[in-house]
Amino acid sequence: MSNTFTVSSVTLPVRPRDAHKGDFGRVLIIAGSSCYTGAPSFAARGAVRAGAGLVFLGVPRDIHAIEAVKNDEAMVFPLPSDSEGRLSKDALPKILDKLKNSDICLIGPGLGLSEDTFNIVYSVIENASCPLVIDADGITAVARNIVILERAKSDIVLTPHEGEFLRLGGSLEGGRVEAARRFAQKHGAILVLKGRGTVTAFPDGDCFLNTTGNPGMAKGGSGDVLAGMIAGLVPQLRDLKSAVPAAVYLHGKAGALAAEALGEYAMTPSDILGYLPFAMR
Repeated sequence: MSNTFTVSSVTLPVRPRDAHKGDFGRVLIIAGSSCYTGAPSFAARGAVRAGAGLVFLGVPRDIHAIEAVKNDEAMVFPLPSDSEGRLSKDALPKILDKLKNSDICLIGPGLGLSEDTFNIVYSVIENASCPLVIDADGITAVARNIVILERAKSDIVLTPHEGEFLRLGGSLEGGRVEAARRFAQKHGAILVLKGRGTVTAFPDGDCFLNTTGNPGMAKGGSGDVLAGMIAGLVPQLRDLKSAVPAAVYLHGKAGALAAEALGEYAMTPSDILGYLPFAMR
């Protein structure tokens, strides 16, 4: 029997006193293109702020220097790029090699749209043995080939807004909760349907309705922060049903604190990151 839960608080585990960075997850993020240099940084900073032990950010060679300057805490590495500054097919062997030692992979933010980036997303889905978070342009790739989800070896978290959800073949008939539940059950993926009252639906039919957030968060980059937070929390909580709704809740809570201090008009995704420590504390 499926259930719907309202998330109005979260509990994070106390960190062991003898912990080291390897205890809190190795996060691999594949993101970015010459037109989108903000998304990979927001995602990486989201994972770092969420407490991940090690964050590796793979980006096209064309923007490697930019991302290296933006991200002190994440380990940024270059990947082969095409003439338009997007990842090329030659990037795939290195990505698959990195996947072998990762606890979770986030792919998609700012990736750009090309046959090579689509095929990279498909290959990652088919080969990853760790959980995957698929966001933004990664979702567009999946929307073009939804049956690829059937070939996944591990858990997949999709993070669409409503427009992306419709492109994935979803329907909002019957309301957001039932729509998310239907999709998750049909495709065997965890769905984070973003928007007012973000719904996190699991393949077993359970849904979590979020209670935090505000219209000030409706700005480009906020979703990249959330995707990074999900990737950062999953290896720490080691339970998707705890970690994914917790990330959604804390993302909205940080947004609430930012809005309270700065106002909904002027707050930015960087402010969400800035207030995340206070939300988590």
